[in-house]
Amino acid sequence: MARDNPDKRQTGRLVAVTLDENSIGRSGPDIEHERAVAIYDLIEGNSFRPSNHAGGPYVLNIAIDGSRLVFDIRLENGKPVIAHLLSLAPFRRIVKDYFTVCDSYYAAIRGATPDRIEALDMARRSLHDDGSRVLMERLKRKVELDFDTARRLFTLVTVLHWKG
Repeated sequence: MARDNPDKRQTGRLVAVTLDENSIGRSGPDIEHERAVAIYDLIEGNSFRPSNHAGGPYVLNIAIDGSRLVFDIRLENGKPVIAHLLSLAPFRRIVKDYFTVCDSYYAAIRGATPDRIEALDMARRSLHDDGSRVLMERLKRKVELDFDTARRLFTLVTVLHWKG
C-alpha cells in the first residue's frame, strides 16, 4: 500500500512505502488496519534520507528475507538507491514481548479496570519505543531519520512479524 504526498518534490522524505506481500502473508482486519494506519502516518510525516545521498524523495519497500529485514530504498522514479539488510535477531525479544503485552492490552479492554488498561498501554508504548530505538541504532550510519519516523517504521516491522 502506498500513499502519495501532495508535495512530492520535497527531498529527505518517503513518499511511498510498501510491504513485501510474500513477507506478510494473509492477515486479519486488525492487522490490515494497523498496517494501513502506520503507512498513512509514515507518509504524512517523516524524515528519511539514506546517508550520503542528496536526492529524494524516496520509496521504501520493507521485506523479511530469511532472518534479515530488508529496506529496499529507491527514488520516486523507481531507480535503486540502496538496499540495507538488517539482522532480525536484535528485534526478536522486543517484538515477542510487544505482542504479549498487546494481547494482554486488547483482552483487558474488554473488562479490566482502567488502571490495568493504562498500565498495559504504558508497557506497550514503552516496548514500542524500545524497538524504535533499536531500529534507529541499526540504521544509524545507513539512514538519517527522526524518532517519529523510526516509531512508524517499527510498527511496520511488527506487522511483518504478525502474520495471519
